[in-house]
Amino acid sequence: MSPARRVVLATRNPHKIVELRRILGDAGLPDVELVGVDSYPGLPEVPETGDTFEANALLKGRAVSRATGELAVADDSGLCVEALRGMPGVLSARWSGDLGNGEDRDALNLRLVLAQVADVPDERRGAWFECAAVAVFPTGDELVAHGRIRGTLTRAPRGANGFGYDPIFLPTGSPRTTAEMSADEKDAISHRGRAFRALARLLVSAEAVDEGSGHE
Repeated sequence: MSPARRVVLATRNPHKIVELRRILGDAGLPDVELVGVDSYPGLPEVPETGDTFEANALLKGRAVSRATGELAVADDSGLCVEALRGMPGVLSARWSGDLGNGEDRDALNLRLVLAQVADVPDERRGAWFECAAVAVFPTGDELVAHGRIRGTLTRAPRGANGFGYDPIFLPTGSPRTTAEMSADEKDAISHRGRAFRALARLLVSAEAVDEGSGHE
């Protein structure tokens, strides 16, 4: 693989960009320059109108690859709560809608989910994180990988690491939430870590970055 091949991460979330750079770099793509869509001023937002994580990831990946002419890597992920019939699911990032007055959206989302399951007994507080990760090439070729981690919801936030719903998610068999874990510990078990490691293996095994990006 030639050095410094550009891959555009189809996100503006700074936490996610840092996490994806770390995961993909550790997964065997060290010679790829990973940039966010902020490196392309004027690139429009892509509405997440799909009804599955994979559909939303492909919407973003296709739009970004088409607009930049580069290999685009995108994902969609979220928290699925058994007591809420699998919701927030694909609505995880915007579960609280326009509630609040300038309060951090992650905090609002987290607080709303806790309120919705406040009366749910411990044995019914099961949940899982799910992620679909995709690579979309300017040629139109696509790769898709999935990752999932199961656990339960705590009754109050714990930990200051991670982001999103990490402070209330307790992975099965772990005494700590994903917000109480180090970045490396979380990456090793997380839905996003699993999905992107699988995607990286697909890219490497197929030599897809070289063959699909149009570079010689």
